[in-house]
Amino acid sequence: MYTHVVPRPRDEAPRPTVANQWDLLEALGFEPPDPALDPLEMEADATAAASVDRRLKDRSVSAAHPVVVIHVSAGNPFRRWPPESFEALVVALARRDPSRRIILTSGPSDAHAAQEIAGRARAALGPLAGAVPEIGEFDLAELRALASRAAVYIGGDSGPLHIAGTTTTPIVALFGPTLAERSMPWRDRRWFAEAVDAGPLECRPCRQRACVPGDFRCLSRITAEQVAAAAERAIMSGREKEGAART
Repeated sequence: MYTHVVPRPRDEAPRPTVANQWDLLEALGFEPPDPALDPLEMEADATAAASVDRRLKDRSVSAAHPVVVIHVSAGNPFRRWPPESFEALVVALARRDPSRRIILTSGPSDAHAAQEIAGRARAALGPLAGAVPEIGEFDLAELRALASRAAVYIGGDSGPLHIAGTTTTPIVALFGPTLAERSMPWRDRRWFAEAVDAGPLECRPCRQRACVPGDFRCLSRITAEQVAAAAERAIMSGREKEGAART
């Protein structure tokens, strides 16, 4: 029945997952994949976009407010950045530019995470608490619509990161036990995307079954300051592209 044997790299290998899957097509004569020509795609949904626009307007979020989308959960608990780190990130970004509106999202496996982190961030921000509006949950089509109008998307290695990757929005991706070389969004390199991780660790990457050191250092050693700095670079890249387009 079988005529071709295609070697498969180990799951933790520093090679894009798309390339691993595409090996099956190369065996049939296809050219190697190019993220500029073969990006991951998700069709925009006009109904979802209208729903997101309406919900933002209901919370007084206008075109004058740069939107920062932060996804605070992951289906795999080994990929979740600590809640207190997300809280510190939200506070830092809001204080840097009070005109920003920072929207937190979370998935069904961690449904209350966004609400809890947002509440603590509002308490810390005091008079600037309005920078973190409470809008509720988004389905997948709405999440893409929300990401597409954001100044930056920030999140860990989970499905929503790759949904954001189907847009041209600048991305900051947080990697703990997994590698950016394997799991960064597969899209045209013209669009800003920066990975943030804890640097070289003997235990990284891992199979995400147990934390051998016991302290989840691959996540806890990523600082809010690192992520905030990457977010500022991402936002600036978007402004520069807009300026170039106008000229």
